[in-house]
Amino acid sequence: MIPLLLLAAAAADDPVAQSIATMTVEEKAAQLQSTAPADRDAGLPAYDWWNEGLHGLARNGHATVFPQAIALAATWDVDLMRRVGDVVATEARAKFNARPTGADRRIYEGLTIWSPNINIFRDPRWGRGQETYGEDPYLTGHLGVAFIQGLQGPDPDHPKVIATPKHFAVHSGPEAGRDGFDVDPSPQDLEATYFPAFRLAITEGKARSLMCAYNSIHGTPACASSPLLNDRLRKDWGFTGFTVSDCDAVANIHMFHHYRLDAAGAAAAAIKGGNDLNCGSAYAALPQAVAKGLVSEAEIDTALTRALDARRALGIAFGGDSPWSRIKPAEVATPTHRALALDAARKSIVLLKNDAGRLPLEPGSRIAVIGADADDLGVLEANYHGTAIDPVTPLEGIRRQFGADKVRYAQGSVLTDGAPVVMPETAFTADGKPGLKAEYFASPTVTGTPVAVRQDRRIDFNYTRSAPLPQLDPKGFAVRWSGELVPPGPGRYTLAIDIPACWKDCTTHDAVRLWIDGKPLHAGPLGKARVEIPFTSDGNRHAFRLELDHHGEDEGLRLMWLPPAEPLLRQALAAARDSDVVVAVLGLSPDLEGEALQVSVPGFVGGDRTDIALPQAQQRLLAALRETGKPAVLVLTSGSAVAVDPALADAILAAWYPGESGGTAIAETLAGLNNPSGRLPVTFYRSVSDLPAFIDYGMKERTYRYFTGTPLWGFGHGLSYTSFAYDAATAKAGSTAAPVEASVRLRNSGGRVGEEVIQAYLAPPAAKAGSLTAPVLQRQLVGFRRVALTPGKTATVRFTIDPRSLSTVDRDGTRRVLPGRYRLWLGGGQPQEGAGRWTEFTLTGQPETLPK
Repeated sequence: MIPLLLLAAAAADDPVAQSIATMTVEEKAAQLQSTAPADRDAGLPAYDWWNEGLHGLARNGHATVFPQAIALAATWDVDLMRRVGDVVATEARAKFNARPTGADRRIYEGLTIWSPNINIFRDPRWGRGQETYGEDPYLTGHLGVAFIQGLQGPDPDHPKVIATPKHFAVHSGPEAGRDGFDVDPSPQDLEATYFPAFRLAITEGKARSLMCAYNSIHGTPACASSPLLNDRLRKDWGFTGFTVSDCDAVANIHMFHHYRLDAAGAAAAAIKGGNDLNCGSAYAALPQAVAKGLVSEAEIDTALTRALDARRALGIAFGGDSPWSRIKPAEVATPTHRALALDAARKSIVLLKNDAGRLPLEPGSRIAVIGADADDLGVLEANYHGTAIDPVTPLEGIRRQFGADKVRYAQGSVLTDGAPVVMPETAFTADGKPGLKAEYFASPTVTGTPVAVRQDRRIDFNYTRSAPLPQLDPKGFAVRWSGELVPPGPGRYTLAIDIPACWKDCTTHDAVRLWIDGKPLHAGPLGKARVEIPFTSDGNRHAFRLELDHHGEDEGLRLMWLPPAEPLLRQALAAARDSDVVVAVLGLSPDLEGEALQVSVPGFVGGDRTDIALPQAQQRLLAALRETGKPAVLVLTSGSAVAVDPALADAILAAWYPGESGGTAIAETLAGLNNPSGRLPVTFYRSVSDLPAFIDYGMKERTYRYFTGTPLWGFGHGLSYTSFAYDAATAKAGSTAAPVEASVRLRNSGGRVGEEVIQAYLAPPAAKAGSLTAPVLQRQLVGFRRVALTPGKTATVRFTIDPRSLSTVDRDGTRRVLPGRYRLWLGGGQPQEGAGRWTEFTLTGQPETLPK
């Protein structure tokens, strides 16, 4: 029975307090788990707090799929980030508004978005680095603020959605062992590198939620760290929203960190440590923790109040309303949203090298497009993605831009030895055309008459809560693909049938049946396990048929293979010799780098990388293409830095994982319709030998700020098809307590319209003997602007550098602005990396200590 005094204490005008007053401790615990059940007495429908919007609304059907986060970072465009965040929020509201406000919501249907990921990408081996905004705290923080503001909207009292920056703090791999990993960063590295982006997200972005990390810091799990979540986050930064654990991180407190002995102890430690909401079910032990005296019911009430206040602010509980409820369900993947995805893809492309003006390509060029990444849906969508309505791969984009009759395609190689890739269109034929005949049935099994028949170039589809055709029900349809398998040569092959992970209703799985030459090779459901089928070919054609019964939450279907190397290479060399130029689309894929992947092949393990070089299989392919003597353009697709030999290509573009319109943006850039203007958000090192141990979280010799070697391409690097000139650099300064005003004049000195990213780097005074200021800091980014100019035009670009950006951090974690002589570089990259100008200024007065 609920105590009468508790009911009386609930404020009459506070529906959240009234609701909590009706609940038992068991009901409170249930509401603090990510999958919260309906509580009709408390006026709460069922609500799953877990939703994703890293680069578009994820895992809930059709949505606009923007370039992956690392690619968005390469735009260095704050305004674009804000607009992307706004689209994500609009599409989340559109889907939410398609049902009554009080309807129960399952996973990925809510308005609490667990993005952005603002961890520092400290080491290119980390597979989840693709989700971040790169290696620099200033760039990460300001892009993160813009994305958060776009998500939450302009009205603090009525957020469009709630943003959840993650993972606080010091979380950036390795993926293996992440559930129980302890890190020991120095006070200096915490303050100088790992905290600044989170501070900005809270103090300037006004994020209403925050996710704590899996790892421990100095022996205390992050999701049970009162110094982290109560002191730094709430007291120092003034955070008033709710915190949420990374998924199963509360259970990890006792299962992997062994910080407590059981679930009750772990749940109590998390609540007392400042974590409000539990992604997972460990908080089911909270009633037991109360009974044991490990945590009080009042402490649970504090956490629940913060969580339910968020639902009230969103207008989705307690009879609340929201101005965003007027967003129409049709406002998903609109032409305007998709145009923004294309604009983002254009701006994200980084021109790393362009010898002798090889790019843009000559009109009418015959092009050999080579590489497994040239025609792979996953390379567009990356991880944490939605379902794109009309995704354009690089191969498709180049065909549309240059003419299909001018383009020859060959896969050339796998990405790395032992890892299957999507079977290309060249491996199939039906009715005299590449690909397969596809028959679609409006039933969950292949029965009756198909409602549509078309040619599918490959079997590579995302069906997440969506159907491939409007006349089909996403919850039940079937497909039959048929034609001939055309192997590139005789040998031993491995076919792989792959269904991407199911995230919700995984009790039943789609059934797949495969026949080759009339012989059944597989029949039955797949689930999460990839089915690999050995197959020996004499090099002749084989009758092929594959059927899919789709009736659950399985998220698509891919047919992949491991073919013999030599026949693939022969195809690529033949295409190259018959063309004027080679465009090799090579790199990595989300099958190799990502979150906690079950992969172990040369160069990759568990989603992380063991080597940062382009994998050997692709090095062999690129070297062989180079030997043909044909001009070569390398398009790198990846979520991280890839070390390549620059001599193997005349021009190199970094295209990242470019989103639904990536192929169009790449083709436009090759043709010169898009002048590349992206800049690297990470350092491209020459070799893994340049890096400290992956498990070392110290920042010595990491990122451009502390690396003393010579990179392949530096942070901030990026070329253009035009040129820019700088002059009249000035900086006006006063005391250590005041901002610095700086400016520089920029001129487009080339012959094309272009956008320059002006970057401001500060070189602090040299450390004096006995000073605690770190002497290893070479320079730090303190400002950036994007400016578009037509040929011959000029613009004066101004920066205001605030005291926090002027400051450095002592070994004890104290942040201070020091008096002395500073140097400021204003240019198109780091000093000596491009055009620009130095200027100097002096700060006077006493050292100014800044708040945490």
